[in-house]
Amino acid sequence: MMSTVKVLILMAGLTGMIYGICYILGIHPLLAIIFALVPNFISYFYSDKIVLMSYGAKTLNENEALELQRIVERISERANIKKPKVAIINNNTPNAFATGRSPKHGVVAVTTGLLNILNEQELEGVLAHEIGHIKHRDVLIGTIVATMAGAIVYIANILKWGMIFGYGRDDDANPLQIVASLLFMILAPISAMVIQFAISRQNEYTADESGARYSNPIYLANALTKLEKGVRHNPLKNGNPATAHMFIINPFKSDNLMRLFSTHPSTEERVKRLMEMASNPKYLR
Repeated sequence: MMSTVKVLILMAGLTGMIYGICYILGIHPLLAIIFALVPNFISYFYSDKIVLMSYGAKTLNENEALELQRIVERISERANIKKPKVAIINNNTPNAFATGRSPKHGVVAVTTGLLNILNEQELEGVLAHEIGHIKHRDVLIGTIVATMAGAIVYIANILKWGMIFGYGRDDDANPLQIVASLLFMILAPISAMVIQFAISRQNEYTADESGARYSNPIYLANALTKLEKGVRHNPLKNGNPATAHMFIINPFKSDNLMRLFSTHPSTEERVKRLMEMASNPKYLR
């Protein structure tokens, strides 16, 4: 419940930014929303197909990878959702992600690198985490947030061009308004990005808790530790950084500065929380 409240507060922050900038510009906020909505509408309905195709994922039939299918089915029953489809990505980077706009359209994808380094218990923990994303409709939340963030960037661009072609020729322009507009133009897109990342990190914590409830927190903690080391030694080289938030561990190599803007909380903090859950009987099977 508290995680849902945090997400709602962050989304309210994005909405407030949209209305604030639109108020300064004197334009209707719905105009910005509409322009940002079209690409995200397409993404919402076709994101599963797009991302699976971009990583060359093979969607399995029910008679392939039977042990993997059984684990997914078992976790789905615990989560009380329809069993998602299962896909495998032929890539040595150990990782996994879930996609699909609703539990009825869910897909869980794992890399061959992940299958090579995790044991059955750790694999169960990872799949429980990914099914948690499907259960909580995180693709829907991510699409809404991306739409609002896109609207803020669109408005900031309007403001930029308005200053170039308007303020520069207006001798009566209010200097305070110019300064305020400059601050909004620079800081609003950055703030929108930070809120996007904060929501993504909150979703990871929520999915970790689901992984603990549907499986065992120790299984997932051990898996995250292995995956962090595996990605560090074998990061994804040809993927799209815009999809980083979908994976259970950021698949791309990042320096210390970029970690401040990471879509994922630190693995150390996630493992710490999971080990705390392990001392609570409600999370143990």
